[in-house]
Amino acid sequence: MKSEEKCLLGPRLRFPEFQDAGKWAINEFSKYIVLYRGSSPRPIQNYFSSDSNGVNWIKIGDTKFAKNFVISKVEEKITPEGAKKSRKVNTGELILANSMSYGKTYQVAIDGCIYDGWFVLRDYEKYFDKQFLLQLLNSDYMQSQYEKFSAGGIVQNISSEIVYKTLLPHTSQIEQQKIADCLSSLDTLISAQTQKIDTLKTHKKGLMQQIFPSEGETIPRLRFPVFRDGGDWRTQRIEELAKRGSGHTPDKKKASYYSGGIKWVSLADSNMLDNGYLYSTKIEISTEGLKNSSAVLHPVGTVILSRDAGVGKSAILNSDMAVSQHFMAWVCDKSKLSNWFLYYVLQILKPTFESIAVGSTIKTIGLPYFKALCISVPSIEEQQKIADCLSSLDILISAQTQKLDALKIHKKGLMQLLFPALEADA
Repeated sequence: MKSEEKCLLGPRLRFPEFQDAGKWAINEFSKYIVLYRGSSPRPIQNYFSSDSNGVNWIKIGDTKFAKNFVISKVEEKITPEGAKKSRKVNTGELILANSMSYGKTYQVAIDGCIYDGWFVLRDYEKYFDKQFLLQLLNSDYMQSQYEKFSAGGIVQNISSEIVYKTLLPHTSQIEQQKIADCLSSLDTLISAQTQKIDTLKTHKKGLMQQIFPSEGETIPRLRFPVFRDGGDWRTQRIEELAKRGSGHTPDKKKASYYSGGIKWVSLADSNMLDNGYLYSTKIEISTEGLKNSSAVLHPVGTVILSRDAGVGKSAILNSDMAVSQHFMAWVCDKSKLSNWFLYYVLQILKPTFESIAVGSTIKTIGLPYFKALCISVPSIEEQQKIADCLSSLDILISAQTQKLDALKIHKKGLMQLLFPALEADA
């Protein structure tokens, strides 16, 4: 152990063969690892390449292709001349993001070049097992340090100085490998579960394209046997099938208008939409706020749609709720239109809503559009059959998503046990 290294308490959970292995050591990042920043040839547009001899150009955006923090695919390549003005990385190396998803670390499974949004990590092999280091650098423990050294501000990027100040715990490489193997096995389960969910979502998307008529057609390609002689679907305005409503925002300066127990859907709830039922809201209003505004209480089963930020997102109210003026609301005539059928129609139309929304800052769709909006509908019985089919898939997707969330929570908790806590004044 280096003389300047501090000691750590042992982790709360340790493999039996390491129970008597003693404390872990800790030191600044700079004592263990050297960072090399990526670089971009300028102007970059002059160096893009579509040739077979192009060099992989690894950007932060390519992390969307990553699995288990391994990047094996890129969207763009640069010319060999551009590569000479950039930073080359080799298969197997670790790169750390210094912007956007700052601090996240990935292993590259391809040779290529990195731009200045990345650091490549080198000269750590004496102290760290690569897979252990990858797990450690992506832990909450590291993220909290980046936030701490950034003085509590909103961090958009991190400098090498900030990274170098962070503290890294380490133990013997044999124990590191054991920990890495354990966490990697969980990553494999998480990856398999994610793939299962993606497959279900792909199946649902393909099914929806078949059980609803294509644009310009009146009969779907796939129909339940009992409805194959049901004739053409009819095109009608939603206005003819459901009662349209909207909402309002009570005066925010009046505290008595809020926190009164009435659920109120606002743009703050955007991330909870597109999941079928909406069960709760982040903001509640009072009876007084409801009475002194144009907001109304919509009944359970109402279908809502965001027409502003997060445009096109929809949901079904699981209880009586009010909504802000940023939402459309429809109470379906049960003899003409199934609310779940309407929800799935709106889901299909989401790309259309996103494409027609206008506005420089916040995209929005005006009320006249929704007044004239037409949809294709079959009989109420066929609507319900379609809705039941799709909702059964959603239930399955939700159950698998809960399993995925449980695996992630388990891994997070396990990491907190497998990594030690810093011993004060050690």
